[in-house]
Amino acid sequence: MAGILDLLGSDLGKQIISGVAGSTGNDTSKTSSALTMALPVLMKAMQRNSATPEGAQGIMGALEGKHDGSILNDLGGLFNGGVDESVKQDGAGILNHILGSKQQGVQQVIGQKSGLDAGSVGNILKVAAPLLMGVLGKQKQEQGISGAGDISGLLGGLLGGSDTQNEQNFLEQILDSDGDGSIVDDVAGMLLGGNKQSGGIGGMLGGLFGK
Repeated sequence: MAGILDLLGSDLGKQIISGVAGSTGNDTSKTSSALTMALPVLMKAMQRNSATPEGAQGIMGALEGKHDGSILNDLGGLFNGGVDESVKQDGAGILNHILGSKQQGVQQVIGQKSGLDAGSVGNILKVAAPLLMGVLGKQKQEQGISGAGDISGLLGGLLGGSDTQNEQNFLEQILDSDGDGSIVDDVAGMLLGGNKQSGGIGGMLGGLFGK
């Protein structure tokens, strides 16, 4: 199964990047960098949430309802004339649920590494979050997943499927810290504590959402 970062390099991914950049008024290259870092982080957070029966059931319910993948059926219509406010509100709710109090810190890290301010990253993520849920909903259908217990495996497969080069690029962006005592350094320290054998990029990101 292709990983989430491989998806961003596909035709669908390029359409998403271009649409998100246009709808948020941000540079396409910087938007691509932000999404390359953000999507694995969001998925890793969801995977941790799915470790509890309640969390897994909540994600399963979302993928069987509003986030069944249908949002991907007409991306041209979605982005044409600007993304509807209801989509952004949905995205804000998803981010709050997935990241909680860590949301600002994650946006700061990604902003510093992608050359965007945290507010711009927040806007990008609000549009991207419903699309990411749509990708998961589509994958759920294609793989015939019907039980909440299989959600963690679905997320892990998408995280672990990224190729080595993509993983390395992601880590270089996060680990290229300038030692200024910012949150980036704290995250870099946690990432350095990971190891390659614990599931590729997913294992390395695990520390970010640990205690």
